[in-house]
Amino acid sequence: MTAVELTLNGQHLSADVDPRTHLADFLRETQTLTGTHLGCEHGVCGACTLLVDGVPVRSCITYAVACSGASVTTIEGLDDDEITAELRAAFSREHALQCGYCTPGMLMSARDVVLRAPEANDQEIRVAMSGNLCRCTGYAGIVHAIMSVIADRRTRGINALAGAGRVLLGPAGSGHDVTIAAGEGTRTQIANSVNGATVLNDDQITHWEPQASLTQSFTIHRPLTEIWEFLGDPAKVATCLPGASASADSSGRKVAGKMRIKVGPITAEFHGAAELERDATSHSGVIQGSGRDPRGGSATRGRIQFRLLALEANATKVELNVGYRLTGPLAQFSRADIVQDIAARLIGVFAQNVEARLSGNKEGSAAPAAFDAGGLFLSVVVRRVKKLLRRVFGLNDPRG
Repeated sequence: MTAVELTLNGQHLSADVDPRTHLADFLRETQTLTGTHLGCEHGVCGACTLLVDGVPVRSCITYAVACSGASVTTIEGLDDDEITAELRAAFSREHALQCGYCTPGMLMSARDVVLRAPEANDQEIRVAMSGNLCRCTGYAGIVHAIMSVIADRRTRGINALAGAGRVLLGPAGSGHDVTIAAGEGTRTQIANSVNGATVLNDDQITHWEPQASLTQSFTIHRPLTEIWEFLGDPAKVATCLPGASASADSSGRKVAGKMRIKVGPITAEFHGAAELERDATSHSGVIQGSGRDPRGGSATRGRIQFRLLALEANATKVELNVGYRLTGPLAQFSRADIVQDIAARLIGVFAQNVEARLSGNKEGSAAPAAFDAGGLFLSVVVRRVKKLLRRVFGLNDPRG
């Protein structure tokens, strides 16, 4: 058994839990909170959805011990919640429930949508609620109910809360070790701002482990001092990356920006922040940051270590070591070998754009409005298939 301490519906709770016990079973069997329903028990249907640190979570695939130190809210804990009360009334008015089995999970997810959706949009609500399945209603009433609550709240001047107030990436509940107490039992996330964008604090940026890493290098035919000065200006650097833009605070260390990526039918726009550290003596530095696609749900963290080496008077070698984590829909394209090939091509484009810009050829350095990773992904796959066929049929190719 493992000792667990958490806040459950606003009350402190200490318990001994078997490490294999899922949060839903713990709540239903030991706390008699049976409003959390179990459906598929595979994290697919959404019936078991509840809130961990304010974020919707599938409790049937979340271990109770993983929530130690976190705040857990079940449907019973939202009796007096303003948004949930409005949703309950709207669900009744719009006939958005029949048997009611999916309804607790629906309300949990719908509350999150109401918090963060800027406006009532049928398609966006359907996408946001697609993780909650209903076998009765046909969904139309559910969508209308959520739309009506959003429209009413926006009319009353209650604005959307970007990311529903989230400032941390990673599994829900994982942020409790980088938060501080603010008053009795209240936890706040520490964040700064660069031009209105959220910038994570030092702990949030540095305390994480990469999912994968890769090493790349490239050469730019310009003097080292010129490259070093250029890399110290995030806004200029971003103009050389397809689909990217950035701005820095007055210190030049904290950077906010965004990058638009297209992979086939999936288009994502990552909004994020990073911190830049440079050592002029060794001409090296580290960039650490994170970003999130608010609409698609993909999220990433990255750490880039770089060093400049003078090859000759007008040539500079840039060495990179990149560590990253990728979650959400785009994670399906995150196989390390494929990412490495795509990164090599992206870096090649970046190097060409930097050289063109420093040479005064601004037209030649114009980056596309979006990084088409799908095109690169397809070309990588085609090349790998050709290589496999050559190997199978015993054909030699000097290019490998």
